[in-house]
Amino acid sequence: MRDILTIEAVEKKATRDGFGQGFHEVAQSNSDVVGLCADLVGSLKMQAFIKEFPERFFQVGIAEANMMGIAAGLAIGGKIPYACTFANFATGRVYDQIRQSIAYSHKNVKICASHAGVTLGEDGATHQILEDIGLMKMLPGFTVINPCDAQQTREAAIAIADHDGPCYLRFGRPGWPMFTETGSFKIGKAIQFSEGSDVSIFATGHLMWHAVEASKKLVQEGITVDLYNFHTIKPLDEEAILESIAKTGCVVTAEEHQRNGGLGDSVAQTIIRHNPVPMEYVAVNDSFGESGKPAQLLTKYGLGIDDVYAAAKRALTRK
Repeated sequence: MRDILTIEAVEKKATRDGFGQGFHEVAQSNSDVVGLCADLVGSLKMQAFIKEFPERFFQVGIAEANMMGIAAGLAIGGKIPYACTFANFATGRVYDQIRQSIAYSHKNVKICASHAGVTLGEDGATHQILEDIGLMKMLPGFTVINPCDAQQTREAAIAIADHDGPCYLRFGRPGWPMFTETGSFKIGKAIQFSEGSDVSIFATGHLMWHAVEASKKLVQEGITVDLYNFHTIKPLDEEAILESIAKTGCVVTAEEHQRNGGLGDSVAQTIIRHNPVPMEYVAVNDSFGESGKPAQLLTKYGLGIDDVYAAAKRALTRK
């Protein structure tokens, strides 16, 4: 475990870059890994894989539903298909195909989804999907992963090849602080960043960095924070949740997603069954996004560092 005040970003790098690197690495060690893309090779950072393994790449074009069907067929043939496109197109546009052709028969397909959340920025509300985690976690047997930086995304892209069953791997577009330690990622196991007894903060994806920065502010005020990175939404690390809230008695969840259906909902379901405590959400409140700079949108939609800090203060007053 690290001293929260010493955690700093080593550089900024997009999580989609981490995916491209991890995908290429796992393809080098596993010849069953194949790639599919819906005309977004550059955006998904798949160039290194395609250059080395052109015979294992399938450019489907702007036909995402067809891509999911092809991926299901490749899985039947023993391949490990990585079906890659924007998160909006990888879920909302093809939900029927995923449910019927992949989830229902538990096929070993890895859906790799970039440009999720409002940090997609200027492309606007039609592309900034904020419902995808909810859509995918409701599918029986689906694993849902939302890494927090490029290093963690690289490790996740490698790990899902060895995981038996369908996976949804969500990542983003903008350069983002890198701050996780190599080798810390394990599917289904939350990572504790700091230990405290005053308030629990559980964060996922880009908002994990905001949770780190908010925690620093709280610690400097003498408030101790039990901070966890929930990179895996499903299966959820319920043991970590219950151990943390037993110490602190209150919790904040932080995510770049709708309040409905995301990490917060999963945490709430867990605590209400075992140990109800005051809880605050940092998430988009029943709204679509809009065009704008990522940092501006995070602030406007209540997803900033100060929003995590304020939510923790509210949770503390409710203990």
